Amino acid sequence: MTGFFPVLFLVGFSSAQAAGPVYGVETPRRGRSLAGGASSSTTEVKMKQGSCGAVKQLYKDSACCGDSNKEMSHYVIPSGKTQKMTLTTNQCAGKKPLPGTGFDNIDCYVSGVVDATEQAGGDVTAGYAGGLNVGGRTPLTEPYWKAGLCPVNVHWHLGAEHRSDGQYDEAGSGPLMAGTPSTYTQGGRRLANVRYGYACRHYDANDARFTTPYMWQHCKDMYVGETYEVHWPHSALGACHTPHQFQTPFYDGVFCGWTDAVAAQVAQNAQVLANAVGVQAQVFTIINDEAYYYPDLMRGAIVDGMMWSDVAAYTGSTTGTSRNNTKCSMYTPITWQVDRKCHLISASTFDKMCADMKQQADDMTDDLHAHGARELVDTALVANNMAAFAP
Repeated sequence: MTGFFPVLFLVGFSSAQAAGPVYGVETPRRGRSLAGGASSSTTEVKMKQGSCGAVKQLYKDSACCGDSNKEMSHYVIPSGKTQKMTLTTNQCAGKKPLPGTGFDNIDCYVSGVVDATEQAGGDVTAGYAGGLNVGGRTPLTEPYWKAGLCPVNVHWHLGAEHRSDGQYDEAGSGPLMAGTPSTYTQGGRRLANVRYGYACRHYDANDARFTTPYMWQHCKDMYVGETYEVHWPHSALGACHTPHQFQTPFYDGVFCGWTDAVAAQVAQNAQVLANAVGVQAQVFTIINDEAYYYPDLMRGAIVDGMMWSDVAAYTGSTTGTSRNNTKCSMYTPITWQVDRKCHLISASTFDKMCADMKQQADDMTDDLHAHGARELVDTALVANNMAAFAP
């Protein structure tokens, strides 16, 4: 196995329901304390991912000692750090439009009048109506694959950028490990310049599944109990069904097949862009419980049972903290399909997704952490075309 650098594929461990010590958390030791001198029963251990120590700890926690033939619920897979198949040149690299080419942010209002095209993320509560007349423009309301779009990236935001009353809104809560939800106005809402959007209502400080630390091996700066909104940008212009389908930044994937001819079509009829580019959005609270493990979150929203059963569709823009209700995005109009419900998902699901992202031909390192959340878009900037998704 010379040259084989393993990366742990963690499924079934670091769980509040797991027997024995939680993976990545030391068993109690006398004399160990946290800041302020208070005694601590458990202390999180920062173990290097893919290290021999991590493999050793996994072996011990799986009770493999003395039983080398015991079957585990984990795998060891190549990290791709030391070897990777030589592929064709990435045709999507550098396709993000350059500054000064018509996609720079603009003022949302000029002399008090809206001067921008529809924006995202908005309120997706059933019955909500945007205030911007978009002249009959409509979102895609069928699954993107039926319209010839494929996912070209996955990334997520700290807290929800959209708002859904009773699901992720001002009454949401979390452990505040990574910022303060948008319900709080007295300072805060930022940690390391990452703005926190809306939180869900699932968090329970008295439930160990929301408070037990998880030993992250692949995702960065993630926390159990917090809310994250996951985005899957889709594009009919992507390198669909090729090794270069997934790209970071996502603009490279979205604009991979952009040409002057496409630009001319969009300039003539903006509906062309809304039909060719779309984003799936699904909101999760992370729980440390393997009963909520899903093996393939990288390739699109979970469409099963209550997940993706109540979806709002509208046309909007790209999001992120470089835009707000003063500065608006010019990457518009694109379709948004947003799950109105907040769901529980295991920490291991996110970590598996990050492991999958590391295996892609393009370097997705810059999307292995949560991005900041744009503030909720003014009603005056939200399209008046919200429709129901039709599976």
